[in-house]
Amino acid sequence: MGSTRRTGRTRRGSVAVTACAAVLAALTAVPAQAHGPQRGTPHWELKDTGTPEVRFRGLAAVSRGTAWAAGTAGTVLRTTDGGASWRNVSPPGAGEMQFRDVEAFDARRAVVLAIGEGEASRIYRTDDGGATWTESFRNTDPKAFYDCVAFFDHRHGLALSDPVDGRFRILSTRDGGRTWTVLPDRGMPAAQEGEAGFAASGQCLVTSGPKDVWLATGGAAHARVLHSADRGLTWRATELPLPAGDPARGVFALAFRDRAHGLAVGGDYRP
Repeated sequence: MGSTRRTGRTRRGSVAVTACAAVLAALTAVPAQAHGPQRGTPHWELKDTGTPEVRFRGLAAVSRGTAWAAGTAGTVLRTTDGGASWRNVSPPGAGEMQFRDVEAFDARRAVVLAIGEGEASRIYRTDDGGATWTESFRNTDPKAFYDCVAFFDHRHGLALSDPVDGRFRILSTRDGGRTWTVLPDRGMPAAQEGEAGFAASGQCLVTSGPKDVWLATGGAAHARVLHSADRGLTWRATELPLPAGDPARGVFALAFRDRAHGLAVGGDYRP
């Protein structure tokens, strides 16, 4: 895998989320309007997170009151009052990390994914609301670049890397993200030339039910979605009629209600 290929992949992971990340940072940094909407009208209120320089990518809402957000500069925030206030609970020493995905189970337990080439791809876990963090995975393969993480339940989850030696690489955990193992790739279809995931907001890998998982791809001749019904051991690829044939094109995000019903969004992220 050449240096030009890897540079393109890094750029794709960064640029694809810039627009939405900048909007989120601006929204959370501007005070609410003085005059609210009429009673009963759906509306948004702007909240100040106290981190105006951070661009947020990851968001996980686990209850009416609790949500987690993650972004640049190794930043993780948590709210327990429905977004009225946010507390900075970032992992110590993670200031150089780019957190693109956060998966939370409740107000105390969460997992965050940092993206990047080689050792820049890392996973952290907290069990005490962010008071302390444990680095549970650090990538040591210079050819791997992790994009997304997703969980089936509070114990079983997967993390997705761009192709290594011609196939997408999948990490698996059975203990809530405390330890991770690379799954065998015998059941993974061969990747197309230039194919990769978009490391945007953690939606290139999604689950539904106890065993079904989908991953979204772009950057190659055909935009594809790969599905596994056995927690990532075997996969089947389907081509989508979305723009392809360029590093900026493909499937950006997925959402599934159940095994048979889902949505895929994508296109070309360049203006």
